[in-house]
Amino acid sequence: MTDARIPAAFMQPGTSSFSDFLSENAPDLLPARKSLPAGSAADLAPHGTTIVAATFQGGLVMAGDRRATMGNVIAQRDIDKVFPADEFSVVGIAGTAGLAVEMVRLFQVELEHYEKIEGSILSLDGKANRLSALIRANLGMAMQGLAVVPMFAGFDLDRGHGRIFGYDVTGGRHEETHFFTVGSGSLFARGAMKKLYREDLTERDCVTLALQALYDAADDDSATGGPDLTRRIFPVIHVVTADGGRKLPEDEIAALADEVVAGRMQRPDGPNAPLLGTEDAR
Repeated sequence: MTDARIPAAFMQPGTSSFSDFLSENAPDLLPARKSLPAGSAADLAPHGTTIVAATFQGGLVMAGDRRATMGNVIAQRDIDKVFPADEFSVVGIAGTAGLAVEMVRLFQVELEHYEKIEGSILSLDGKANRLSALIRANLGMAMQGLAVVPMFAGFDLDRGHGRIFGYDVTGGRHEETHFFTVGSGSLFARGAMKKLYREDLTERDCVTLALQALYDAADDDSATGGPDLTRRIFPVIHVVTADGGRKLPEDEIAALADEVVAGRMQRPDGPNAPLLGTEDAR
C-alpha cells in the first residue's frame, strides 16, 4: 500500500520563491535543469519574434507577432508570444519558443506562489528581479543556442504609471523609457516607434503604434509575421492599466490592423513624423 500523505517538504515553512522550492525538492522539473548533448541546438527548435511595448497616459501596451521560425522554415503561423504574468503585468517571449513558454508558466506560478505565501502582491521591481533570476538559470541552455530573452512590463501601483523592462541572456535587467522592442525584427520595429511615439498617446493610439511597428518589422525581417489577411491572423495585444490587464479581443485588433493595412496601400512606408519634432513644423 502506497503512502498517500503529502510529503513533509510541502508542509514546512519555506521560501516565497516557487522556483527555489523546486530547485530544492524537484530540480528535474525546472526547464534549465534538462540536460542536452554537446553542441548547438539553435536550429532544432522553433524561435519566436518580435515583441513591442509602449506606455501611454494611464497604462501600457505589449504586442507580439504570431510567427515562429525554425531556420528558414515557418514553424507556426499563430503562436502566442504575449502572456499575462499576473493581474498587473505582462511578459512577452523572444527566443526558443518551447523553453520560453515553460519559463513564462514558471514565472506565473512564481508570482502567484509569492502572493499566497506573503499575502500581498510583489512589487513591480521585485517581479522584474524574479524573472531575471529565471533567465540567469537558463544560461547553460543559452550557451547551447537555446536562448530565451523575454520582455516584461507592468503597471506600477506605487508610482502610478506603466514601466517596461528588457533583459539579456545572462539575466541582466534594464528599464526602458516609453517604448522597447525585442526579437529579430526589433531593430525595424524600434525605428518605427522612435518615429511615431508621443507622450500624449491614448490607449487606442498606443495599440495602433504597436501595430505599425510590427508591420514595419515584418516588412524588413522575414522571421516576423505581419497581419495575415487571408487567414485572419493578427498580433496578440495586451493592455495593462491601474484596473488590471486584459487581452484585446481579436475582432478589435483585426479592425485596427485592417486600418493600418489600408493606410499602407496609400503609403507603403507608413505615416510620416514631423521633420522638426513638432506637429506644426513646416
